[in-house]
Amino acid sequence: MPVLTYVESVITIVITMQSTIIQIGNSRGVRLPKDVLILSGIKKNIEIKVKKGEIKIVPAKENKVTDDFAIASEESFAKDWLRPEEEEAWKAYQ
Repeated sequence: MPVLTYVESVITIVITMQSTIIQIGNSRGVRLPKDVLILSGIKKNIEIKVKKGEIKIVPAKENKVTDDFAIASEESFAKDWLRPEEEEAWKAYQ
C-alpha cells in the first residue's frame, strides 16, 4: 500500500527597499508604505528591538497591563524626552 505524504509549501515574500530617515519634531522616523505594513501584518502596537547596526520592528504582544504602563510612562517622561540634553545624549546612537 503506498504511503501518501503531504508537504505544505511555504511562500515567503521579501521586500527590499531603501528609505531615508526623516525629521519628525524632535525625533527621527521612517515612513512605511501601506503595502509594507499590510504584508507584515503589523496593525498598531509594535515592539522595537535595537542592537548595534540593526533596528527590528515586530508586532507587540497584546497585553493590557503593558499598554497602560507604556501610556503612563510616555506621559510622565515626555518632558524629559524633549529636553535638548536628551537629544545630545542620544546623538551617539544616530
